[in-house]
Order: sequence, then C-alpha cells, then structure tokens
Amino acid sequence: MAAAVTLSAAGIPVTVYEAATHLGGRARRVEYNGVALDNGLHVLIGACSTVLDLIRRVNRDADGALLRLPLDWRVHGRFRLRVPSLPAPLHLACAVLTARGLRLRARWAAVRFVHALRATGFRIAEDTSVASLLAAHRQDEAAVRYLWRPLCVSALNTPIETASARVFLNVLRDGLAADAAGSDLIVARRDLAALFPEPAAEYVQARGGSVLTGHTVSNVERRNGTFLVQARGESRAYSHVVCALSPHRLEAAIGRIPELRPVADAVARFSYLPIQTIYLKYRDRARLPAPMIGIADGIAHWVFDRETICGQRGLVAAVISAGGAHQTVAQEALAQRVDAELRRHFGPLPPLEWHRVIAEKRAAFACSVGIERPAMRTALEGFLLAGDYVAGDYPATLEGAVRSGVTAARAVIEALP
Repeated sequence: MAAAVTLSAAGIPVTVYEAATHLGGRARRVEYNGVALDNGLHVLIGACSTVLDLIRRVNRDADGALLRLPLDWRVHGRFRLRVPSLPAPLHLACAVLTARGLRLRARWAAVRFVHALRATGFRIAEDTSVASLLAAHRQDEAAVRYLWRPLCVSALNTPIETASARVFLNVLRDGLAADAAGSDLIVARRDLAALFPEPAAEYVQARGGSVLTGHTVSNVERRNGTFLVQARGESRAYSHVVCALSPHRLEAAIGRIPELRPVADAVARFSYLPIQTIYLKYRDRARLPAPMIGIADGIAHWVFDRETICGQRGLVAAVISAGGAHQTVAQEALAQRVDAELRRHFGPLPPLEWHRVIAEKRAAFACSVGIERPAMRTALEGFLLAGDYVAGDYPATLEGAVRSGVTAARAVIEALP
C-alpha cells in the first residue's frame, strides 16, 4: 500500500492484488465480540518518519488518530528512564544519568557506551551479536536486563544472543540518539487497518487505481517487455511489478522464474520468530500505571492500557515477543497466566469477561548476525521487491516495510518515461 500510494501521488495508475479479503497483512484488524483488535501491538516512534508521512497523506485526522508520548521506558517496580525535551545528545545523556533502577556506575557505563557509538557514527566494521557488543562495552547486568535486552527484543524480535548488532545500532541511531522527538512513542488510537491500509486504498482508487481484495496472483509472466499478471483466470499487462509478498510465501510465487531463483534461495534460508498478543477484557476499567509498561520476571513483556490509548473500556493487551516456553502453553492457560501476572503486579482488577490470544507464528524474520537480505531490484528488469525483509537499515517493522515500498515506487517512477 505504501508503494501504491506513492505511485498514485505521482499520477501513475496502479492495481493492487491482495489475496486476503482484507488489507493490512500482519498489521490488520481482527474483530472479536464486537471489538476491533489488532493482530499485534505495533508501536511507532518519532523516527518512523516515512510511515507517519504516509499516514498523514491518506488520513484527514492523522494527528487525532495517533497518541504521541515522550519516551517513558518503564519496567514495573524495577526501572524507569524518561527522555526530557533537550537538544541531542543532552536529552539521552540526561535520561540515562537520571534513570531509576541502575547504580551510578551502570548509568555512566551506559552514557559512555552511547558516546562511543556516536563517535563511530553507530557503525561497526563487522557484524556481531548485540550481546557481544554490550559485553565489549561493559554494560551492567541491570542495564542489559531492563533496557538493552527489552529494547532489542522489541525492535528486532530477536534475542540479544543472536540479534544483529549492526541493525540494532541503526535503531539506536535514529530512535534514541538523534533527538528527543525521534524517541517519542506513538500508538494508534484506532485499529491499524483503519489507520493506513483502508484510507490508502481509498486514496489509490480516487486517483484511478484499483485495489482487488480476494485476488490471489496465480502467475506472472514477462512477455514482449511487459508483465502479464494472472488472477482469477484473467490476465492483465503492466509495465512493472512490485512484489510485496511475505518472505515465506516467495518460493511458491517466484521460484519457477529463472531470474528470480537467487532471491527465492536467499529468502529460503531465513528463519522466523513469533509474537503473541493477549487481549484481556475486564468488566470495568483496569487501571495501569502508564499506557505502556514493561513487566520483569514474567511471561508477558509489555502491557498496554487500551482504554487510555483508544477508549476501549476494560481492555488490556499484553505482548510476548520472540520465541520461548510460552509457545507450548495452550491459549486459555496463557491468558490466565497473564491475568494472574497483572493482578500480582498492579493489584486488584475487575473480573475477566473474555480473552483473545492472537499468535503470529512468522511475525518477523530472525534479524540475526550477518543475515543477507535481498535487494529491492532483481535480475528481472521491472520486477521489484518490497517488504520488511528487503535490504535496508531497519528490522521487520512497519517503518522498514513502508520505506521499502516507497523506495520501490520511486524506482518505478524514475524508470518510466
């Protein structure tokens, strides 16, 4: 949809083929008991400039649809880091030096760590694991446990023992170290499909494009300088194709095209990690200390007060990133365990009315050390790739996906007469 909006804005008609009956992919709406839920809790930061620009382009009330908060990194009862509104790099140094839950020595070590990264432009000569990077800079165990580890898992959905330090540094560079506004937390006040994919479809259609849901592409063929795209037994001709499939679906779609075989082979080596989102609906308001707060020593990583964020009374959402023992726990038991954790941490809560567990088994590719991601341009001229897995600075995030779509669209615009 990012590619389609960018092309439409340039006056280029597009056709979007979507196999599902709804838009959004891994950032879509799920209806349950009359409540609009998201299939995962996607949090933006101020540095996500590309996705924020596109949301504003297609939404008349973009600012009202987003809750923007200065970064207040809280792990309940253990740690808190608040970023003040100061010029960079003072904002981050001040935040770290005043963080609660770390000894003074650990805070100074964290400041020296960020200062050393800034001096190198947040670059390293050879990729290594985030754990090795933190050890080389002598980060305190508490800082790793309450700041660096959860930050890495939240952004890369990959444990620090195997996560790419190179990609993690890109996240730190843009999200924490650039300026205070770049680290702001931004949470959607409405479901994700209503925030971008659906108004994006209206934007495309208003400019002469088509958005075809429930249309699975069965074949793509290059013939006489054009692409014949077949879906539902009908073929249409196009000058370019932007393939925005999830990486685990690429093999079946492009594996038989000789020029695209190297891409299919590269992506076939990817591994994937899950994200589970547990929605708990209480009979009355379930008050949390903050709209978003972390939990230590439990099964849930982060919990969100959906009533504060978007007015869904009595609804709390908990997120568990990456893999772990929780994957073997039945959904009913998982919801009960998270409910028990919330009551233990935050005191008495109203009776639980219902729960809904949404498990994305392939929520993100494992952003591991040395991972080789395919380029946007392929050996088949006019056939471009877009998606969070395509080569770029960021891990599997909304910003990474949207940037790739915009980049692919700009390549098409440059190639056209």
